[in-house]
Amino acid sequence: MRGESDPVLRFHGAAHGVTGSCYEIETAHWRVLIDCGLFQGSKSERELNYGAFPFPPDAIDAVILTHAHIDHSGLLPKLVKQGFSGPIHTTRATIDLCSVMLPDAAHIQEMEVEHLNRRNAQRGRPQVEPIYSLHDAAACMTLFRALEYGAWTTVADGLRARFWNAGHLLGSASVELEIDQRDGPLRIMFSGDIGPGHKLLQTDPEGPAGVDYLICESTYGDRDRPDVSPEERRSLLGDIVRGAAEAGGPLIVPSFAVERTQELLVDLYLLMQAGQVPSAPVFVDSPLATRASAIFERHANEIEQGDVLRQALNSKELRFTETVEQSKAINRLSGFFVVIAASGMCDAGRIRHHLKANLWRRNATVMMAGYQAQGSLGRILLDGARRVRIQGEEVEVKAHISLFELYSGHADASELVAWLRARTPVKQRVFLTHGEDPGLGGLRGRLAGLIPDDKIIIPRLDDAFQLTPSGSLVVELNEPRRLRSEKIARLDWHNDLSRLLLDVNEAVSAAADERGRAAVIRRMRRALEDTDA
Repeated sequence: MRGESDPVLRFHGAAHGVTGSCYEIETAHWRVLIDCGLFQGSKSERELNYGAFPFPPDAIDAVILTHAHIDHSGLLPKLVKQGFSGPIHTTRATIDLCSVMLPDAAHIQEMEVEHLNRRNAQRGRPQVEPIYSLHDAAACMTLFRALEYGAWTTVADGLRARFWNAGHLLGSASVELEIDQRDGPLRIMFSGDIGPGHKLLQTDPEGPAGVDYLICESTYGDRDRPDVSPEERRSLLGDIVRGAAEAGGPLIVPSFAVERTQELLVDLYLLMQAGQVPSAPVFVDSPLATRASAIFERHANEIEQGDVLRQALNSKELRFTETVEQSKAINRLSGFFVVIAASGMCDAGRIRHHLKANLWRRNATVMMAGYQAQGSLGRILLDGARRVRIQGEEVEVKAHISLFELYSGHADASELVAWLRARTPVKQRVFLTHGEDPGLGGLRGRLAGLIPDDKIIIPRLDDAFQLTPSGSLVVELNEPRRLRSEKIARLDWHNDLSRLLLDVNEAVSAAADERGRAAVIRRMRRALEDTDA
């Protein structure tokens, strides 16, 4: 039976995709967000960042933030810019990380929009504005409020929240909610991003059992990573590093600036100290990673391997670069060296400059160190592209491209099932989110025998459900969906256009002579004229 006091749960992001995490809980008395993240991946998904929120920002009473990663926190400054003025509850370490990550995201947006507007002016196209500015990021930081793990806090009238260590990132949390109702509190658990076992800098994830509703991430729901020890992981990394050194060129690592970079630095430091790989300069070419590393060093007493992390951050091989000039100077070096640069999916930041400068080199090695969303440049490279377009220019791919998933901050399928088992019994429903279709379907299948299939829901973007004490009810939408499910975590028209431009150039270049090239161009022109007709 549906009651007027039953909360409504809305899925505003991370539905059939792995970015844009944002969930809303609404009652007659308040509206609260769990996360407010940036969409990444294809251009169609990223355009959601520029559109209107599917709720009035000034109607939101509070935000509960699970952790600092941009796909969970990255639209908070936009929320503030458009009228939100309530508290943002999160852990102290997350506040420290957001204090560098959100201004960095604003800076990247401002720089990219500046370059885009320069090109738009040349092409006679209208100017665009960044999603938010450095000023908006600074205003957002004044709203953060620190919570401790395990301590209940009142977020709104009749709503309490408690954080559990999620083991994913410094300061990361799963969120337990209690909502007062006539027959006792309704308990809801949001997993946030769950970390794997044996994570280098984090303890194993925790959480309560016996909640009414559970919202769980599914990033790696369809796969199991090898069960390797830290020593075995370093050994496997050593194979890649030695291969890059033997090739005589750079090892380029697109890496998330926060935690992934620091984990890599620890293992590279230990490998070089032990003489298992050649000593060489290790450049951290990301102002964000530099500032995040300082925060990790400050919190070293709170994390595992904190002493080793301090040693790695102060090793003689490590070089932090700040300026654009220093960044460009790296690619004037010859021989073997290591560059770690953001962003981890190759969609923004200085890594694009390094890829543009090195992808065409046969002696270069590119090692992806984490999940690559569909539509991102990182996924396109992993899928075997022979040519890519970077900053409007065509680059041939001759470098060796590899994926090294053993640093992933996400639990794999078996670890997710184990975490879910420890939360049982779940009295009503399990919602699977933050996964692409293979991950969602894979985890659903693995939960057979643990969670009845009719109690598992895989929501679509903008879906809404009334959460009653006896089950969930679908809430009809008043507005059309912002993006259909089949458009999420897929290659889109922009990817197809880039591929077409590359194919046209290749076909023209492959023609035997000028006559052949003219014939190719005529056929293309006729095809365009047929489309216009």
